[in-house]
Amino acid sequence: MNANSDIMSAYMDKIIELFTEIKSEPPERLRHVAKLLAGHIAEDKLIYLYGPGGHSNMNATEVFFRAGGLMHISAILDEGTMISNGALRSMAIERTPGYGKIVIADNNLKEGDILIIANAYGINTACIDAAQEAKARGVTTIAVTSVGHAQATPAGHIARHPSQLNLYEVCDYYLDSKVKPGDAALEIEGIEPKMGSTSTFANAFLLNSLMMTTAAYLGEMGVQAPVWRSGNAPGGDEWNNQFIQRFKGRVRWL
Repeated sequence: MNANSDIMSAYMDKIIELFTEIKSEPPERLRHVAKLLAGHIAEDKLIYLYGPGGHSNMNATEVFFRAGGLMHISAILDEGTMISNGALRSMAIERTPGYGKIVIADNNLKEGDILIIANAYGINTACIDAAQEAKARGVTTIAVTSVGHAQATPAGHIARHPSQLNLYEVCDYYLDSKVKPGDAALEIEGIEPKMGSTSTFANAFLLNSLMMTTAAYLGEMGVQAPVWRSGNAPGGDEWNNQFIQRFKGRVRWL
């Protein structure tokens, strides 16, 4: 691609291709996870969501306290791997053995809880440690990650967990985001390497699809699960304020 190319259209085409790949996965996999979440929410239990590592932190905020989002989602917004505290620091911490275990312990996850770990590549130490610690505590774990990216990453890569395991292998269930190795999508003439990340789009599409499918199952069960409205739209605050006290104190970062 060069400056005279329609780069925006080419980028959009790549994102649509990725969405199409995600959609081509066996629908039973997402439906099974959604039924699991629906049953949990029907009992008024929280769903924990952790996005350890750099931009993967955005996965936790994507469906947390979000217009159209389920109120039973409790994001784990740990400061350690957030880029706001320094990008290089974030990368170093996500590679630090034991850190993910500390996060799970700090959030007091316990037997019977459900944890979604959303990490684009699914190889780093923080996400693998978090998954292993959660499972050791009797927590049901769900990975939202790219199987292909993990499989393409060499066993000896510096970013890998010492065990060289992949997140999708460690968790009880996984949803494949189909992100390609390296994440970026377009070759720009005269520029090395590729540009145009895709993982944020993929994870947001997959997580929101999961949330809506979960809500649909709740509807079939006759459960009126509360959903956030935008506080910036008329009536939003009035709607949300009906439920704040129900979740305040239970959802750590509310």
